[in-house]
Amino acid sequence: MSSLGEEYPDDTLTFMLLAIEQAKVAMDCLEVPVGCVIVEDGKVIASGRNRTTETRNATRHAEMEAIDTLLEQWREKRLSQSEVAKTFSKCKLYVTCEPCIMCAAALSFIGIKEVFYGCGNDKFGGCGSILSLHSSSSEPLISGGAPRGEGFKCNGVFTSREILMLQSLIGLLLNRQHNEQCSNKVLDFLKVCTSLSSILQDFKTESGWKL
Repeated sequence: MSSLGEEYPDDTLTFMLLAIEQAKVAMDCLEVPVGCVIVEDGKVIASGRNRTTETRNATRHAEMEAIDTLLEQWREKRLSQSEVAKTFSKCKLYVTCEPCIMCAAALSFIGIKEVFYGCGNDKFGGCGSILSLHSSSSEPLISGGAPRGEGFKCNGVFTSREILMLQSLIGLLLNRQHNEQCSNKVLDFLKVCTSLSSILQDFKTESGWKL
């Protein structure tokens, strides 16, 4: 896994901003503010946001929503299993927060090419914070011939104060703090998201982007 704070090309930050837009939608719906986009050949082919509260289903994380959107599209196009696998192997995921253990396992099993995430997930992270399910050499969670994922390249992108605020907000929501306190955090983060694009431009260098 690449270390946080490395330099990334312009399109990485462009797609991450699109993921942040999905997180803002989730936040407006009183969900944990996590959003993502899946990209193939430089084009967004699916997006997702947390919908666990809306659906009353704890598995409806942003990544699972985006994956299911693609599977439904490909089912309608009658793509074969091998065609689906081949397409996933060319896709990149951009998500605002490190995928949890469940989502990291799913991403590994479908064979996604690469994952970029905005901030770490020190409670449930499956890409290095708690478990390293992105690594093809990781040990299976259970014995008895359980399926092993193929692994994928994983990159942390941001270390700025704005993304640390996202971590703080996620922790606040998970711990079910007082609604008024949470609302203030939400408003603060919305202001940050609005200005994030211009803030990033201040850090542009000749070799790329660096925070």
